[in-house]
Amino acid sequence: MYLHPEFETLSRSEIEKLQLERLQATVKHCMNSPLYKKRFEENHLSPDDIKSLDDLRRIPFTTKQDLRDTYPFGIASVPLEKCVRLHSSSGTTGNPTVILHTQKDLNEWANAVARCLYMVGLRPNDVFQNSSGYGMFTGGLGFQYGAERLGMLTVPAAAGNTKRQIKFITDFGTTALHAIPSYAARLYEVMCELGVDPRRDTKLKTLIIGAEPHSEEQRRRIEEMLGVKAYNSFGMSEMCGPGVAFECQCQNGLHIWEDYYIVEIVDPDTLEPVPDGEVGELVLTTINREAMPLLRYRTRDLTRVLPGDCPCGRQHKRLDRMKGRSDDMIILKGVNIFPIQIETILMQFKELATDYLITLATADSNDEMTVDVELSGFCTDDYGRLQALKREITRQLKDEILVTPNVNLVPKGSLPKSEGKAVRVKDLRKPF
Repeated sequence: MYLHPEFETLSRSEIEKLQLERLQATVKHCMNSPLYKKRFEENHLSPDDIKSLDDLRRIPFTTKQDLRDTYPFGIASVPLEKCVRLHSSSGTTGNPTVILHTQKDLNEWANAVARCLYMVGLRPNDVFQNSSGYGMFTGGLGFQYGAERLGMLTVPAAAGNTKRQIKFITDFGTTALHAIPSYAARLYEVMCELGVDPRRDTKLKTLIIGAEPHSEEQRRRIEEMLGVKAYNSFGMSEMCGPGVAFECQCQNGLHIWEDYYIVEIVDPDTLEPVPDGEVGELVLTTINREAMPLLRYRTRDLTRVLPGDCPCGRQHKRLDRMKGRSDDMIILKGVNIFPIQIETILMQFKELATDYLITLATADSNDEMTVDVELSGFCTDDYGRLQALKREITRQLKDEILVTPNVNLVPKGSLPKSEGKAVRVKDLRKPF
């Protein structure tokens, strides 16, 4: 069982009291970090200046570039010999971001993930299968140790090899599965090819999804296909990995564990705070980390704090599902567009499958958008019906994103498949 279950049900006043205590201790600890020590000195700040939670705003933001500039270990707050593991990003564009963990950090991380899994109803008698990649990617080991902490039998299937995944699900009696949304849809497709009915031939009841933006329509479609309840999760390697925020069984927002993090939502342009209910950039401060605490880290993820109380009774703030990333926004003909807006429209059509690809290209000096989307297979030979469907999709997309895309309806299975995060956007536009 996970440790300190009483923290899950703290009142708002208890949460804020604990946050201030942990924030003050974290800031003092950060003075062991060369980056933060220098930054506090440059801004004429002292740890003693942090007397309230509001004083957090006096501290400068931390960015991904800070992690790259201090690569590999220059932001750490403990000596390297006290660390037992690191995770890093792929580093395909410059230095990767490296996150260090002490044994205490790993224990707390496992505890947070176990708390999340318990919250959605999983118990020691469940069988948990993890289809995430292991290694540097945090989704594998993060969920592995969390599921073990809860006491479940775990199946570390790792990514890919879909037929083997399905064999494990059926043979081992898997009741809970962790998979990214696009791969969950792929699993269902292969199940159909193999003649496996997930409702009849498996014991699946719970699906944990995350790691890539997805719409509510996509979630409901996956639930219907697999016969499960699908719970949205949020995590990022800079914070530890999975376990940062999770839906409860009410499925109405992700509870972010405020005994681990302080949440801010800011305007990504002005960096000023926005009120609850308004979308902005998520900024997180870790308050329960030993090796590499981060102060006011700009995640670039766009979301909002959901106002009001959750029926489940937990008082930890709830985040809306991630709308996208401020650095993933498409600007086309002067209009700001997020891929999730397009997915939301597409998933409303039962005639469409779950895979789509947005391509941006330059034609005759004009930038254009093409949306290729797979059909579910219902009417591939009915030309008139296909044309009517294409017109209606185009109309609804134009109403949503304010530009008119070229829509192509393609046969099911014809778009490229990936065992990792789905590639949803290809930008082939010519630079100026």
